[in-house]
Amino acid sequence: MDALSYCRNNYRDLVTITKTDEQRWVQEKAKKASTPFVWIGLRFNCTLNVWLWVCPEMVSYRNNASNGGTDDCQMSGAMETGGKHKWFQKNGTEEFNFICFC
Repeated sequence: MDALSYCRNNYRDLVTITKTDEQRWVQEKAKKASTPFVWIGLRFNCTLNVWLWVCPEMVSYRNNASNGGTDDCQMSGAMETGGKHKWFQKNGTEEFNFICFC
């Protein structure tokens, strides 16, 4: 939530990835992070039982890792900063670098 608040107060929002070109752009930014993951604007909505972008937009493009995560109210999406830059479900209280969208 801190990353989301920071981005909304200083830029526009946490980054949203809806197509391959955006994924590549975020991957390049993520390589510079000092944490193993970076927060992206992907959140689990408990009421609707669906993953949504914070913008809000339905998730159509996906780059999820199959890490066996569960969909619960504390989950948010984070991209690994190395490897194949897959998206992982992480507890929203963890502290990672993040990418804002201008």
